[in-house]
Amino acid sequence: MRLRPQFDREKGFSLLPTCRILRLLYDPRGRRSGWTISSSSDGSLLSLSSSQSPAPCTSSHGLRNPSKDGLVCTARKPWIAVGMRNVDYKRARHFEVDLSAFRNVLDIDKERMIARVEPLVNMGQITRVTVPMNLSLAVVAELDDLTVGGLINGYGIEGSSHIYGLFSDTVVAYEIVLADGRLVRATKDNEFADLFYAIPWSQGTLGLLVAAEIKLIPVKEYMKLTYKPVIGNLQELAQGYLDSFAPRDLDQDNPEKVPDFVETMIYNPTDAVCMTGRYVSKEEAKKKGNKINRQRFWFKPWFYQHAQTAIKKGEFVEYIPTRDYYHRHTRCLYWEGKLILPFGDQFWFRWTLGWLMPPKVSLLKATQGEAIRNYYHEMHVIQDMLVPLYKVGDALEWVHREMEVYPIWLCPHRIFKTPIKTMIYPEPGFEHERRQGDTEYAQMYTDIGVYYAPGPVLRGEEFDGSEAVRRLEKWMIENHGFQPQYAVSELNEKDFWRMFDASLYEDCRKKYGAVGTFMSVYYKCKKGKKTEKEVQEAEQAHLETADAEQD
Repeated sequence: MRLRPQFDREKGFSLLPTCRILRLLYDPRGRRSGWTISSSSDGSLLSLSSSQSPAPCTSSHGLRNPSKDGLVCTARKPWIAVGMRNVDYKRARHFEVDLSAFRNVLDIDKERMIARVEPLVNMGQITRVTVPMNLSLAVVAELDDLTVGGLINGYGIEGSSHIYGLFSDTVVAYEIVLADGRLVRATKDNEFADLFYAIPWSQGTLGLLVAAEIKLIPVKEYMKLTYKPVIGNLQELAQGYLDSFAPRDLDQDNPEKVPDFVETMIYNPTDAVCMTGRYVSKEEAKKKGNKINRQRFWFKPWFYQHAQTAIKKGEFVEYIPTRDYYHRHTRCLYWEGKLILPFGDQFWFRWTLGWLMPPKVSLLKATQGEAIRNYYHEMHVIQDMLVPLYKVGDALEWVHREMEVYPIWLCPHRIFKTPIKTMIYPEPGFEHERRQGDTEYAQMYTDIGVYYAPGPVLRGEEFDGSEAVRRLEKWMIENHGFQPQYAVSELNEKDFWRMFDASLYEDCRKKYGAVGTFMSVYYKCKKGKKTEKEVQEAEQAHLETADAEQD
């Protein structure tokens, strides 16, 4: 379908202004729940919930009847998830399990440096607990509402991922309810090691995640952030980005050469700002002459616009409170806030009503009809491209040529070699042909975040959003890239498994009884509404395949 959009730069994609007011009344258990603090006598272990065990799973339907009830999924409403998919699989026959009580921080173990949390704990919640202790998850995704379960079963990244990898790479153990009702604890070195490596990117299709143990790191009170402008063509911007965190001598594990945090924003085909951060103490941050930026104050300029000032005024340094820095993109949802509320970045609005930002993503989704969602998918891009670091320049040129979306977000991350090949994996032989950013044990990738209305849409020209995404997916398959499945995907099943590796995932589906109980990951990510007939056919096809292979 090709559409000729009628896009209004002043009105943008804004919803009713009442959504800002409704946000005050709408926050399902958000800030008021999740943890109560009590500490042990020596202070080494803190219990942060009323129970040391995950909450019980419940279903309003009683016991599942496989012949009648359909495949298992959570009872979470489609509009609550932060992702862009319509969660169409929940429109067909399915069996719901209610995990809504699983939103507690269970333990913070200072000796083991492990946080044990339930899947609906979000990033805002965990940083409120850990940062005052000078502790943090190794990878803290930027938006407050992103949950542990989504970041594990799906995808999660942060400016520290060039050191620690993706969010799922920082998990030490998963507690999973399998299809037969068993609760198992999977680690990389126990009898469930294969399940441990298969869980990331599986979208909850191997079992129900009820808790996770995640690595903690020591942090300091402030982030010393350096803003460095880069001017040039897209290949030159890409090289400036590489040089900001990846030594050309390949000394990637040297903390003197590699910053704690990295991100780059490309504002147009010739201008970018590279940001690098290092943790520092409050004593250093408050030294005379240092500039402190309390970024989370409601009246502050939106972060991406603040960073953009470096293009005119040149390189500068400032100190941001650590938790403010972690959630720097929350108030403006990167730069999507400009489309949702075009005047939201204005001085008068920030001072008087800025405290209403951001609108809850789930509230925005709940107030959209299907026609609006489909229009949004066609006229707007929210995609992440995970590509090898050395291909960033080529990817940027492709995005400019095919979509012309700006700003663009760049964030590096490692993909580790693992004993078992997982759904995403580094390029074969990368360790023998090490490039900038690579080590012997991990290949450096970059998330290229493409979020905004494309240039043709802004100019009122024709743009086929679905076809553009199909071309993007084809480019990623050809260049060993990966597409996070929170976004709308146009992949057919064959191409889905060309992009991702199915071997471990399918082995675990059969071994742990997920076939016929949980839907497959492709089926769960597939675009479009599923009919009951399609559900039945999908179930039967998987069951027949499993039976044939057992014979």
